[in-house]
Amino acid sequence: MRLGLTCPRFTWPGGDAAIAGRFADVARGADEAGLHSLWVMDHLFQIPNFGGVGEPMLEAYGALSYAAALTRRVTLGALVTGAPYRAPGFLVKQVSTLDALSGGRAVLGIGAGWFEEEARGLGLPFPPVAERFERLEETLRIARRMFAGDQEPFEGRHYRLERPVNAPAARPRILIGGSGERKTLRLVAEYADACNFLYGADVPHKLAVLRAHCERAGRPYEEIEKTLHLRVSGDASVDETVQRCGELAEQGIEHVIAALPDAADEAGLALLGEVARQVAGIGPATVTTPGRPANAPGQV
Repeated sequence: MRLGLTCPRFTWPGGDAAIAGRFADVARGADEAGLHSLWVMDHLFQIPNFGGVGEPMLEAYGALSYAAALTRRVTLGALVTGAPYRAPGFLVKQVSTLDALSGGRAVLGIGAGWFEEEARGLGLPFPPVAERFERLEETLRIARRMFAGDQEPFEGRHYRLERPVNAPAARPRILIGGSGERKTLRLVAEYADACNFLYGADVPHKLAVLRAHCERAGRPYEEIEKTLHLRVSGDASVDETVQRCGELAEQGIEHVIAALPDAADEAGLALLGEVARQVAGIGPATVTTPGRPANAPGQV
């Protein structure tokens, strides 16, 4: 099992002036602790789960490029980019730039987007949910083609690219966030290298649905990395966190992305580093739970 860190908050003592130094501590700390990955949210307003709209929030790819200059090993990604916010060709260039500057450590984390308040607040595109998923799929198609060096024109329902050049060349892995069964997990099976669930999801069932989508798409299920976002409390012990990771591995999770109360906290980073060493030998179980049908009502 792999262990990563996400930094969802930039609120530290010292206010805005402290952000650069504390986020540098996060990036260096994750790298030095031996964690596999470092993530930030692709939000422009703070989300309700972590604070208020008025709290500081960094733009994802600017923050990740800053982290790239401070690290050497950890992979870097947004958990996850809202597809409608950026034109696909521009998004691919952002991620490819991060990949070039980090020495091939970028991940394209992407989803359909959900936070209407920030989109309306800043004048960003936020179409109805069906169209957001259409735009997500077109973005995935464009990204796969551009990462493969295909410069042929692309003509979709929402996007038109006359010459999708991507230089310097980059082939970042693609992670899709979300657990909707009819659309999201189908897109994972058809386009992604990894999926990401929130803690509390019925992981065995979701992975059984993903396996069924893979079979329909003719895609080896084992090719897809299974990741999960997990909050780790401030009083958690190494043993407790290792146990939680082991339970998730038994359900089929291969990569846990942890959120600490303070991502820059030295004690928290040390705890995650020790957990990462202890769970490195844990392998995922084979998930065979049949679960509900892939088109269960209410799942997108």
